[in-house]
Amino acid sequence: MNFKSNTMKLNNISDIPYLAYNTLSEIDFINHAFSTRLGGASQGEFTSMNMAFNRGDNPESVTENYKRICRSAGFEFESLVASAQDHNTYVRAVTTADRGVGIYKPRDIESVDALITNQKGVTLVTYYADCTPLFFVDTEKKAIGLAHAGWRGTVARIGEKVVKKMTELYGTNPANITAAIGPAISVCCYEVDKPCAEKFMELTDLQTEKFVFPKADGKYMIDLLETNRQILIKAGVKQENITLSDLCTNCSSELLWSHRATKGHRGTMSAFMALK
Repeated sequence: MNFKSNTMKLNNISDIPYLAYNTLSEIDFINHAFSTRLGGASQGEFTSMNMAFNRGDNPESVTENYKRICRSAGFEFESLVASAQDHNTYVRAVTTADRGVGIYKPRDIESVDALITNQKGVTLVTYYADCTPLFFVDTEKKAIGLAHAGWRGTVARIGEKVVKKMTELYGTNPANITAAIGPAISVCCYEVDKPCAEKFMELTDLQTEKFVFPKADGKYMIDLLETNRQILIKAGVKQENITLSDLCTNCSSELLWSHRATKGHRGTMSAFMALK
Protein backbone atom coordinates (compact mmCIF):
# COMPACT_ATOMS: atom_id res chain seq x y z
CA MET A 1 0.00 0.00 0.00
CA ASN A 2 1.43 3.34 -1.10
CA PHE A 3 0.06 6.06 1.19
CA LYS A 4 0.59 9.67 0.17
CA SER A 5 -1.17 12.69 1.65
CA ASN A 6 -0.24 16.30 2.26
CA THR A 7 -3.20 16.90 4.59
CA MET A 8 -3.49 13.74 6.71
CA LYS A 9 -1.19 11.40 8.59
CA LEU A 10 -1.62 7.62 8.78
CA ASN A 11 -0.95 6.61 12.38
CA ASN A 12 -0.20 3.20 13.95
CA ILE A 13 0.30 1.65 10.53
CA SER A 14 1.60 -1.68 11.88
CA ASP A 15 -1.20 -2.13 14.43
CA ILE A 16 -4.64 -0.45 14.20
CA PRO A 17 -4.24 2.28 11.55
CA TYR A 18 -6.20 5.52 11.63
CA LEU A 19 -6.02 8.83 9.82
CA ALA A 20 -5.74 12.26 11.42
CA TYR A 21 -5.69 15.74 9.90
CA ASN A 22 -2.47 17.70 10.30
CA THR A 23 -4.41 20.91 10.98
CA LEU A 24 -6.79 19.38 13.54
CA SER A 25 -3.93 17.61 15.29
CA GLU A 26 -2.49 21.05 16.10
CA ILE A 27 -5.56 21.88 18.24
CA ASP A 28 -4.56 20.79 21.72
CA PHE A 29 -8.01 20.43 23.31
CA ILE A 30 -9.47 17.87 20.87
CA ASN A 31 -8.78 14.32 19.77
CA HIS A 32 -9.95 13.12 16.36
CA ALA A 33 -9.51 10.15 14.03
CA PHE A 34 -10.83 8.58 10.85
CA SER A 35 -10.79 4.80 10.63
CA THR A 36 -9.53 2.73 7.69
CA ARG A 37 -10.55 -0.75 6.52
CA LEU A 38 -7.50 -2.33 8.19
CA GLY A 39 -6.72 -3.77 11.61
CA GLY A 40 -10.14 -5.06 12.62
CA ALA A 41 -11.78 -8.32 13.65
CA SER A 42 -14.45 -8.56 10.93
CA GLN A 43 -14.48 -11.35 8.35
CA GLY A 44 -15.69 -11.95 4.80
CA GLU A 45 -16.65 -8.88 2.80
CA PHE A 46 -16.28 -6.80 5.98
CA THR A 47 -12.59 -7.67 6.37
CA SER A 48 -11.47 -6.24 8.56
CA MET A 49 -12.23 -2.89 10.23
CA ASN A 50 -15.99 -2.46 9.78
CA MET A 51 -17.65 0.10 12.05
CA ALA A 52 -21.32 -0.46 11.05
CA PHE A 53 -23.72 -2.60 13.06
CA ASN A 54 -26.42 -2.48 10.37
CA ARG A 55 -24.75 -4.18 7.38
CA GLY A 56 -24.96 -7.81 8.48
CA ASP A 57 -21.60 -8.09 10.20
CA ASN A 58 -21.22 -9.97 13.49
CA PRO A 59 -22.05 -7.38 16.20
CA GLU A 60 -19.32 -8.79 18.45
CA SER A 61 -16.77 -8.15 15.71
CA VAL A 62 -17.99 -4.57 15.26
CA THR A 63 -17.81 -3.95 19.00
CA GLU A 64 -14.27 -5.34 19.04
CA ASN A 65 -13.40 -3.03 16.14
CA TYR A 66 -14.54 -0.03 18.16
CA LYS A 67 -12.53 -1.14 21.16
CA ARG A 68 -9.44 -1.61 19.01
CA ILE A 69 -9.56 1.78 17.34
CA CYS A 70 -10.37 3.48 20.64
CA ARG A 71 -7.21 1.96 22.12
CA SER A 72 -5.20 2.94 19.06
CA ALA A 73 -6.44 6.51 18.73
CA GLY A 74 -6.89 7.31 22.41
CA PHE A 75 -10.66 7.41 22.88
CA GLU A 76 -12.67 5.97 25.77
CA PHE A 77 -14.97 3.25 24.40
CA GLU A 78 -17.65 4.08 26.98
CA SER A 79 -17.76 7.71 25.75
CA LEU A 80 -18.86 6.94 22.16
CA VAL A 81 -22.17 8.23 20.81
CA ALA A 82 -23.15 7.53 17.21
CA SER A 83 -25.27 9.15 14.55
CA ALA A 84 -28.24 7.47 12.85
CA GLN A 85 -27.70 8.53 9.26
CA ASP A 86 -30.23 8.57 6.42
CA HIS A 87 -28.91 11.37 4.17
CA ASN A 88 -30.96 14.13 5.80
CA THR A 89 -29.76 17.21 7.70
CA TYR A 90 -30.85 16.90 11.32
CA VAL A 91 -28.15 18.11 13.72
CA ARG A 92 -28.24 16.56 17.20
CA ALA A 93 -26.56 18.13 20.21
CA VAL A 94 -25.31 15.41 22.55
CA THR A 95 -24.02 15.36 26.12
CA THR A 96 -22.51 12.83 28.49
CA ALA A 97 -26.06 11.56 29.10
CA ASP A 98 -26.00 10.15 25.56
CA ARG A 99 -22.82 8.09 26.00
CA GLY A 100 -23.17 4.67 24.37
CA VAL A 101 -26.13 5.48 22.11
CA GLY A 102 -25.81 3.63 18.81
CA ILE A 103 -22.77 1.67 20.02
CA TYR A 104 -23.54 -0.35 23.17
CA LYS A 105 -26.95 1.20 23.81
CA PRO A 106 -29.87 1.17 21.34
CA ARG A 107 -30.48 4.12 19.07
CA ASP A 108 -32.97 6.45 20.74
CA ILE A 109 -33.63 8.64 17.72
CA GLU A 110 -33.53 8.11 13.94
CA SER A 111 -32.38 10.42 11.13
CA VAL A 112 -29.32 12.04 12.68
CA ASP A 113 -26.65 12.99 10.15
CA ALA A 114 -24.68 15.39 12.34
CA LEU A 115 -23.60 15.52 15.98
CA ILE A 116 -22.32 18.46 18.01
CA THR A 117 -21.21 18.88 21.62
CA ASN A 118 -19.46 21.26 23.97
CA GLN A 119 -18.97 18.68 26.71
CA LYS A 120 -15.92 16.65 27.60
CA GLY A 121 -16.36 12.93 28.15
CA VAL A 122 -18.39 12.27 24.99
CA THR A 123 -16.93 11.13 21.65
CA LEU A 124 -18.86 11.88 18.45
CA VAL A 125 -19.04 9.04 15.88
CA THR A 126 -20.32 9.29 12.28
CA TYR A 127 -20.17 6.81 9.34
CA TYR A 128 -18.77 6.82 5.80
CA ALA A 129 -17.89 4.79 2.70
CA ASP A 130 -17.59 7.48 -0.05
CA CYS A 131 -19.78 10.23 1.45
CA THR A 132 -18.10 13.32 2.85
CA PRO A 133 -17.19 13.74 6.52
CA LEU A 134 -17.22 17.29 7.83
CA PHE A 135 -15.22 18.15 10.97
CA PHE A 136 -15.94 21.35 12.93
CA VAL A 137 -13.94 22.80 15.83
CA ASP A 138 -14.86 26.11 17.50
CA THR A 139 -11.45 27.10 18.80
CA GLU A 140 -12.85 29.87 21.04
CA LYS A 141 -15.92 28.30 22.69
CA LYS A 142 -14.38 24.81 22.58
CA ALA A 143 -17.25 23.06 20.84
CA ILE A 144 -17.05 20.41 18.13
CA GLY A 145 -19.19 18.82 15.41
CA LEU A 146 -19.17 15.99 12.88
CA ALA A 147 -21.48 15.73 9.88
CA HIS A 148 -22.17 13.13 7.21
CA ALA A 149 -22.59 14.85 3.84
CA GLY A 150 -23.69 12.51 1.10
CA TRP A 151 -24.79 14.21 -2.09
CA ARG A 152 -28.28 14.79 -0.68
CA GLY A 153 -26.94 16.20 2.56
CA THR A 154 -24.47 18.33 0.65
CA VAL A 155 -27.04 20.01 -1.60
CA ALA A 156 -29.30 20.46 1.44
CA ARG A 157 -26.39 22.35 3.07
CA ILE A 158 -25.87 20.20 6.13
CA GLY A 159 -22.56 21.99 6.72
CA GLU A 160 -24.34 25.33 7.02
CA LYS A 161 -26.90 23.80 9.38
CA VAL A 162 -24.15 22.55 11.69
CA VAL A 163 -22.60 26.02 11.81
CA LYS A 164 -25.99 27.58 12.59
CA LYS A 165 -26.75 25.04 15.33
CA MET A 166 -23.34 25.56 16.96
CA THR A 167 -23.94 29.32 16.80
CA GLU A 168 -27.40 28.95 18.34
CA LEU A 169 -26.47 26.54 21.14
CA TYR A 170 -22.85 27.38 21.94
CA GLY A 171 -22.46 30.99 20.83
CA THR A 172 -20.05 29.98 18.10
CA ASN A 173 -18.71 32.68 15.81
CA PRO A 174 -18.29 30.93 12.41
CA ALA A 175 -15.04 32.84 11.90
CA ASN A 176 -13.59 30.88 14.81
CA ILE A 177 -14.36 27.47 13.31
CA THR A 178 -11.54 25.29 12.02
CA ALA A 179 -13.00 22.77 9.56
CA ALA A 180 -11.86 19.73 7.61
CA ILE A 181 -13.62 18.03 4.69
CA GLY A 182 -13.15 14.40 3.61
CA PRO A 183 -11.84 11.77 2.95
CA ALA A 184 -14.55 11.07 0.39
CA ILE A 185 -15.01 9.98 -3.19
CA SER A 186 -13.33 12.75 -5.16
CA VAL A 187 -14.10 14.51 -8.43
CA CYS A 188 -11.82 12.07 -10.27
CA CYS A 189 -14.24 9.22 -9.54
CA TYR A 190 -17.65 10.68 -8.63
CA GLU A 191 -19.75 10.37 -11.79
CA VAL A 192 -23.50 11.11 -11.56
CA ASP A 193 -26.49 11.34 -13.88
CA LYS A 194 -28.18 14.56 -14.99
CA PRO A 195 -30.97 14.61 -12.34
CA CYS A 196 -28.36 14.42 -9.58
CA ALA A 197 -26.12 17.03 -11.23
CA GLU A 198 -29.09 19.39 -11.57
CA LYS A 199 -29.45 19.43 -7.77
CA PHE A 200 -25.91 20.78 -7.53
CA MET A 201 -26.54 23.28 -10.34
CA GLU A 202 -29.49 24.63 -8.32
CA LEU A 203 -26.98 25.98 -5.76
CA THR A 204 -26.96 29.22 -7.73
CA ASP A 205 -25.38 31.35 -5.00
CA LEU A 206 -22.25 29.20 -5.31
CA GLN A 207 -19.69 28.87 -8.08
CA THR A 208 -21.20 25.72 -9.58
CA GLU A 209 -18.71 25.67 -12.44
CA LYS A 210 -16.08 24.70 -9.86
CA PHE A 211 -17.88 21.54 -8.76
CA VAL A 212 -20.13 20.42 -11.66
CA PHE A 213 -18.31 19.17 -14.75
CA PRO A 214 -20.32 17.94 -17.78
CA LYS A 215 -19.06 14.95 -19.75
CA ALA A 216 -19.56 14.17 -23.42
CA ASP A 217 -21.74 11.14 -22.63
CA GLY A 218 -24.36 13.19 -20.78
CA LYS A 219 -23.04 12.28 -17.35
CA TYR A 220 -21.35 14.67 -14.91
CA MET A 221 -18.39 14.63 -12.55
CA ILE A 222 -19.14 16.22 -9.17
CA ASP A 223 -16.68 17.63 -6.62
CA LEU A 224 -18.34 17.00 -3.25
CA LEU A 225 -15.44 18.46 -1.30
CA GLU A 226 -15.43 21.75 -3.19
CA THR A 227 -19.21 22.03 -2.89
CA ASN A 228 -19.01 21.63 0.88
CA ARG A 229 -16.07 24.04 1.06
CA GLN A 230 -18.10 26.76 -0.66
CA ILE A 231 -21.11 26.07 1.58
CA LEU A 232 -18.97 26.47 4.70
CA ILE A 233 -17.50 29.73 3.41
CA LYS A 234 -21.03 31.03 2.75
CA ALA A 235 -21.87 30.05 6.34
CA GLY A 236 -19.08 32.28 7.62
CA VAL A 237 -16.17 29.87 8.02
CA LYS A 238 -12.94 31.50 6.86
CA GLN A 239 -11.44 30.02 3.71
CA GLU A 240 -8.03 29.74 5.36
CA ASN A 241 -9.56 27.71 8.21
CA ILE A 242 -10.81 24.92 5.93
CA THR A 243 -8.72 21.87 4.99
CA LEU A 244 -9.73 19.48 2.19
CA SER A 245 -8.53 15.89 2.27
CA ASP A 246 -6.44 14.83 -0.70
CA LEU A 247 -7.48 11.16 -0.37
CA CYS A 248 -10.15 9.72 -2.67
CA THR A 249 -11.92 6.74 -1.12
CA ASN A 250 -12.37 5.07 -4.51
CA CYS A 251 -8.73 5.57 -5.55
CA SER A 252 -7.51 4.50 -2.09
CA SER A 253 -9.81 1.48 -1.75
CA GLU A 254 -7.01 -0.74 -0.40
CA LEU A 255 -6.92 1.53 2.65
CA LEU A 256 -10.42 3.00 2.77
CA TRP A 257 -13.91 1.58 2.30
CA SER A 258 -15.56 2.73 -0.93
CA HIS A 259 -19.13 1.82 -1.84
CA ARG A 260 -18.37 2.31 -5.53
CA ALA A 261 -15.11 0.40 -5.54
CA THR A 262 -16.68 -2.61 -3.81
CA LYS A 263 -20.06 -2.36 -5.60
CA GLY A 264 -21.70 -2.23 -2.19
CA HIS A 265 -19.94 -5.29 -0.70
CA ARG A 266 -18.16 -3.43 2.05
CA GLY A 267 -17.72 -2.35 5.59
CA THR A 268 -17.99 1.20 6.87
CA MET A 269 -15.54 3.73 8.30
CA SER A 270 -16.10 6.11 11.18
CA ALA A 271 -15.01 9.62 12.04
CA PHE A 272 -14.35 10.28 15.73
CA MET A 273 -13.92 13.52 17.66
CA ALA A 274 -13.89 14.42 21.34
CA LEU A 275 -12.98 17.29 23.61
CA LYS A 276 -10.07 16.35 25.87
